[in-house]
Amino acid sequence: MGIVRTLREAGHVAYFAGGCVRDELLGLAPSDYDVATDATPLRLKQLFPYTNEVGASFGVMLVQTGRGADKVINEVATFRADGTYTDKRRPDTVTFSTPEADARRRDFTMNALFLDPLAEATGGDASPLGGRVLDFVGGRADLASKIVRAVGDAERRLAEDHLRALRAVRLASRLGFQIEQGTADAIRTHASDLGGVSRERIGDEVRKMLAHRTRADAVRTLNALALDAPTLHEQPLEHSTARLEALGERASTGTALAAWALDRGLDAAAPEATIARWRRALCLSNEETAEFGGVVRHLASLRGDWIRRGVAVQKRSASSSWFGAALVVFGVEDAARSCAIRNRVEELTQTVSGLSPTPLVNGDDLVAMGMKPGPNFKKLLDEVYDAQLEDRVRDQGEARALARELARTMGV
Repeated sequence: MGIVRTLREAGHVAYFAGGCVRDELLGLAPSDYDVATDATPLRLKQLFPYTNEVGASFGVMLVQTGRGADKVINEVATFRADGTYTDKRRPDTVTFSTPEADARRRDFTMNALFLDPLAEATGGDASPLGGRVLDFVGGRADLASKIVRAVGDAERRLAEDHLRALRAVRLASRLGFQIEQGTADAIRTHASDLGGVSRERIGDEVRKMLAHRTRADAVRTLNALALDAPTLHEQPLEHSTARLEALGERASTGTALAAWALDRGLDAAAPEATIARWRRALCLSNEETAEFGGVVRHLASLRGDWIRRGVAVQKRSASSSWFGAALVVFGVEDAARSCAIRNRVEELTQTVSGLSPTPLVNGDDLVAMGMKPGPNFKKLLDEVYDAQLEDRVRDQGEARALARELARTMGV
């Protein structure tokens, strides 16, 4: 509000714009507030002491208000009309323009609304939280009808930036909306054009879809619009979303990807080629890739003889990263065995040593006992820890005695 007020007091037009207006009208809490104004980037620098030119050539600035714990950074953009999009991401040229022209260059009608928070309004122009809504493209009616509709010509909007196809899917699934037929037809017709979008941007959009509890709806819509193949660098495939649905409210990217891949028929015994392909297609981080593979490999173990394995092996497995996520996914395939495994993990938790105790002996202890680090050092420590997990040693004295005995046989 402070930025809008400052701009207005300086004689400029200034409104809240885009997603924050949409969310307020839907009764949701906006994550941030973007501002649109007729003030140019140069004028913004004159009015606000702390600015950052993230896209000054496109009329976009970051403006900081407050200091320390009260610091807030908002994106402030000059009203503009866009030229052609040669690179399918950014306009080649922009012309600073009017609020109406600015609304008509945006992606979807629901994102092309403005809110004047300082105006008084009644009737159809009023916002539930106060102020006057400016709607040049029918966005408010589409919100009421729960429709995601491209502004103007859908094919033109997609040609400017085909990532908008994925954004339409994400918005529709997250809000429980339908994609308007003309917009959906344009997305389906030009689905292969997604291949011209950078893999980093595609990966970021997919992460946002998978982070939300409606991830299964998003994946079903991707399939229906033929976007799954260009997104994943795979062939189109109709499939279940049962594992994705089982993940519940929250799931990290790697776990959700594993569930999605398994829903698509991934062979958990040989997942490497798919994981590598998806890593390239979505620009996955090392951590995301490791989690993806970890969930899948744990699942392969759970499908096998996990319940018959020894205590130490079971405890190491159950206390390792991604075991819990794999067990959730496994529950979709075999509820009875999944329940038996959960019961077994609870039994292991109740043992004297617990599920994942702090080792009674570590490498520093072995050195203090006069042993020299070498190739068998880790093997010795693992065997002592296995004995601890199996409650064959219960205190540091017993653990050190076992370590000395093993050292003699291993030559440590």
